[in-house]
Parts: sequence; C-alpha cells; structure tokens
Amino acid sequence: MSVVVEQSTNLPFVVLEVYAAKERIFTQDDVYFLQAIANVLSSAIARQQAQAQIQASLKEKEVLLKEIHHRVKNNLQVISSLLGLQSRTIQDKQTIDIFQESQNRVRSMALIHEKLYRSKDLSKIDFAEYIRELTINLFRSYKTNSNNVTLVMEIGQNIFLDVDTAVPCGLIINEIVSNSLKYAFPQGEKGKIQIKLNPLDEHQLEMIVSDDGVGLPTNFDLKNANSLGIKLVNGLVNQLRGTLDLNTSKGAEFKITFAKAKI
Repeated sequence: MSVVVEQSTNLPFVVLEVYAAKERIFTQDDVYFLQAIANVLSSAIARQQAQAQIQASLKEKEVLLKEIHHRVKNNLQVISSLLGLQSRTIQDKQTIDIFQESQNRVRSMALIHEKLYRSKDLSKIDFAEYIRELTINLFRSYKTNSNNVTLVMEIGQNIFLDVDTAVPCGLIINEIVSNSLKYAFPQGEKGKIQIKLNPLDEHQLEMIVSDDGVGLPTNFDLKNANSLGIKLVNGLVNQLRGTLDLNTSKGAEFKITFAKAKI
C-alpha cells in the first residue's frame, strides 16, 4: 500500500474520521501513514515556532532602534542647550550669531531623530511635516515676524525620505532659510520664503528653496563662497550626489536635484 501525504489544515480531521472506528485493525502501512502525518504536523509546529521567534526578534530590534533614536535626540538637545547657555556669557554679536547658527543645525538633526522615534515606520520620515516644524523653529529662533515674512511650502504628496537623505536635506534647508531670515529682508521689509520638493521622475527629486528679498551680490560665487553656510550647502549636496543651481534674477533661488532613495 502506497501512501501519499499532503500538507493540509484538514489532515488531522481526516485521520480522525478514518481511524475513529473501534474495530479498525491497524496494519504496518497504517503506522507508516500515521508517522508521516506526525512528521508533517511536527514540521508545521516548528515553522510556527521559528516564525514567532523571528517576529519577537524583530519587535525587540524595533524597540531598541526607537530607544537609540530617542537617546540620540536627547543628546543633541543637551548639546543645543549647552550652546545656548554658553552664548549667554558672550558679549560679541558675531560670536553669539555663530553659536545660534550651530544651535539651529543641531536642532535640525535632533528633530529628525525625534520624528523617527515617534514614527510607526523607522525607515522613513514624512518630510513635509518635518520641514514645517523645522522652519517654525527657525522663525522663532530669529524672532521673525510672520506678518512680514511669509513661508510658502509646496511639498508633493507622500514624500517620505530615509534618514540618510533627510538629514542633509534638513541641514540644507536650515542653512538657506537661516540666510534668508538674516539678510534677505533688512529693516523689517516684507517678503516670502518658499520651499518646494517634488519628484522629477521615478528616480529623482527636486528641492527648491528661495526668497524674494534683496538678493545676493552680483559677484557672488556659489562654488567658492567664504560663507560657512554656503560651504555646508555645497558639501551636503555632494553628500546627496546631487546638483546645485543658483538663480539670482529675483531674490535668491537654490535648486537641488538628487536621487530618490528606495525605501
């Protein structure tokens, strides 16, 4: 007698029906058949146990990763607070500005780790929400009157970035918006700062940060600027393996094109 055993959720019930009769006489083939069923059930149980262990391990790693993001965020906030405390002991205006700029850079990174800590998906960040909070912090930091300088955001729907892309993008926006708030609208002039991020195609994103303020000097050299902020922007664009273009026909417009990471 040849017995073929298939894996089926109904198999145990079939066996019970077949062998339920009290007067059934068990043959050697019956024994082989029951052993085959036992092996199938044993393998199924083993797979379920392995899957449960994998799920538990993934959950444990997710909790650990969230804790790492939380601790990084806390440490960055401590650094930001130390910079703020140190700046209060300084009288020189230029030095105070340097500390404030450093504080804002640290805050922009801390905000990313806070977003990841609170996110259900640790692999990506809702960039529109992140930029909204980042720019609000910058307006507060520079005590900018929102009635004078308005912020316009045009972020494509469902733009999510991984942390390796979000950090340099956030720092780029931090530098350009900070420069606009400091220099583009002197003596309380009114104007607009605009941030755009949209996909160019399936593989590339385009980010534009601009203002309609007084603009940059006519001899401004984007690649050889002495400003630390512009140097950082150039370095961060290189980190993204992107391209940077500057348009000064009206105010200042920085256009960054970079590859979209798969997440």
